[in-house]
Amino acid sequence: MPVLAYVESAAFFAAAVIALFASAGTFAIPAFWAYLVIFAAVFVASFIWVDPDLARERMRPGGKKPPTALRLFSAVLLGHWVIAGLDRGRFHWSDNVPVWLQALGLAVLAAAYALCFWAMHENRFFSSVIRIQTDRGQYVVTTGPYAVIRHPGYTAGILVMVASGIALGSWLSAAFLMIATLPFLLYRAVTEDRVLQAELTGYRNYAERVRWGLVPGVW
Repeated sequence: MPVLAYVESAAFFAAAVIALFASAGTFAIPAFWAYLVIFAAVFVASFIWVDPDLARERMRPGGKKPPTALRLFSAVLLGHWVIAGLDRGRFHWSDNVPVWLQALGLAVLAAAYALCFWAMHENRFFSSVIRIQTDRGQYVVTTGPYAVIRHPGYTAGILVMVASGIALGSWLSAAFLMIATLPFLLYRAVTEDRVLQAELTGYRNYAERVRWGLVPGVW
């Protein structure tokens, strides 16, 4: 994995820690620690299992900087951590999420990240932007989760966005994150599917075989 990826990942993890605990004003929130353990495991797994070539593509798609929309996406994540910290540690606006539901949120979060890694393992073209990667010899991937749904990465992303605020125990944080991100993810999924069907050889036939884009039996 590129050295820059290690640095950026470590900085982003540190930002999560600071945003949560500094805004809360306390370290005594077990849900935050459990959340960060999962988050840390994700970064470690990315260092070990993500193909270096794919890591470079995700960080610099086509050799270019990621679009502004993705940087804004990171800012939204940071914002929902700050909201969760303020809610749980200081103001208690909406921190009455049941413990069992927080635990379920953490489980969904872990499962969603696992799905994302599975998709990246199967699909070396798992870019951070919508583009046909002719420079990397892109072809249609039909194995692993792609045998069931066409966009498992977006499914994983949506699950993370739904579960994150709940796992942190803040209804307000959950609502903020979902409102700010779900329309974007759904738009990206629909747009990418259209681009792939129009421009990637074999994808249209694949889409006829694998009918569901995000959720089997739903869409």
